[in-house]
Amino acid sequence: PHIVSRNKWLAARKAFLAEEKAFTRTRDALSAKRRELPWVKIETPYTFDTLQGKQSLSDLFAGRSQLIIYHFMYGADWEQGCKSCSFWADNFNGIVAHLNQRDVSMAAISTAPFATLQAFAKRMGWNFKWLSSGGTTFNQDFGVSPAPGKALAYNYGAAIKDMAEMPGISVFARDKASAIHHTYSTYGRGLDMLNGAYHYLDLTP
Repeated sequence: PHIVSRNKWLAARKAFLAEEKAFTRTRDALSAKRRELPWVKIETPYTFDTLQGKQSLSDLFAGRSQLIIYHFMYGADWEQGCKSCSFWADNFNGIVAHLNQRDVSMAAISTAPFATLQAFAKRMGWNFKWLSSGGTTFNQDFGVSPAPGKALAYNYGAAIKDMAEMPGISVFARDKASAIHHTYSTYGRGLDMLNGAYHYLDLTP
C-alpha cells in the first residue's frame, strides 16, 4: 500500500468520489433504460411443484404486479445445489419481505425435484420460496438449460457445450388485464450486482 498523510489521503479520496458519483449517475441512467425495455407476453402455461402443490407462473406473483425469479443451478440428479447459487441464495431470506412491500414477489426455481430442494433448503436454513420446474421447458425457454440435443446459447451469446445448468435472473410483470410479460433477464457477470457480499468485498483493499 501507498502510505500518505491524512491530507493527501483526503485529496485522493475526494478525487475518487467524483468518479464514484459519475458511476452512480451512469448506473441510474442505465437502470432507467432497463425499465424502458419492451415486454414479451408469456403464452406458455408453466406449472411448478411447490409446497402448496402445483402452481402456475401467475400464482407466483401472490397478488403483486412484479416477479423476480432466480434460476438456481440444481439438476435433477445432483447431490447438492450449486455452491455459487448457494452463495447468492444466502442473500435472499432477509430481502423478500422488503421486496413484497414494494409490489414485488420473488422465488428461486430449479429443475431438481421439489423434495430435493426442500431438503437442501432445510440444511442451509433458507425459507424463501423455491420451486421445481422439472418436466417443463421453463429453464430452456429462459436461457439457463439447453434444449435436448442442443448446446446452450448462454447470455445471448455463443453456444456453451456440455452445460446442463447455468444461473440467471428473470423478471416478469402483469398488466392491468393480468397478462404476464417477460421484461428482463440477466446472466453471467450481470448477476454480480445482486450479491451484496461482493460489494462489501470490493470495499476492502
